[in-house]
Amino acid sequence: MKEQYRISDPRVLKAVSHPLRVRLLGLLRSDGPATASELGRKVGESSGSTSYHLRELFKYGFIEEDDDRRDGRERRWRARHNYTSWDAGELSVTAEGREAVRIMHLRQAEMVQRLLGEFDPADWSRDWGDAAGMSDHIISLPPAGVREFNEKAKELLRDLAAKYAGDPEARQVNAWHGAVPRPKEKEQ
Repeated sequence: MKEQYRISDPRVLKAVSHPLRVRLLGLLRSDGPATASELGRKVGESSGSTSYHLRELFKYGFIEEDDDRRDGRERRWRARHNYTSWDAGELSVTAEGREAVRIMHLRQAEMVQRLLGEFDPADWSRDWGDAAGMSDHIISLPPAGVREFNEKAKELLRDLAAKYAGDPEARQVNAWHGAVPRPKEKEQ
């Protein structure tokens, strides 16, 4: 699997920004290859609906058929990339691009909200409870500083994943990082 899928076409970003497609792609990345029926059961949708959205993800290059584990009756799909990225500035030169970026940011926020709504800290060990969490920092940075933050965060995550690969206590975690400029009229 390739590391990232870098999107420069707003139509491609818009195609993946559909709420069900975001979920299906996320499941293929986190849980591995699956059929439309298996994914449909996980997300509470019909296999016909998931099949349609999987074909759309395939059409735009996000997923591929898993030839290694073919199911005789049904296609098995796998993600082609570990994550998707785009340059909001590059895409935002057109109205279509600005709308695609806005929608994708909303889908990411919805995903975070859904995941946070599904977890119960009572299910965590004390060690996980001490380690997990989120922070909200408000700082002043120029665009170059935000780019540096994003690059260092990605580098740190890659380094930590390599360092703890194979650790018996390791499990999948969702790690978010981002920086969004506050509207000027609200800055103090």
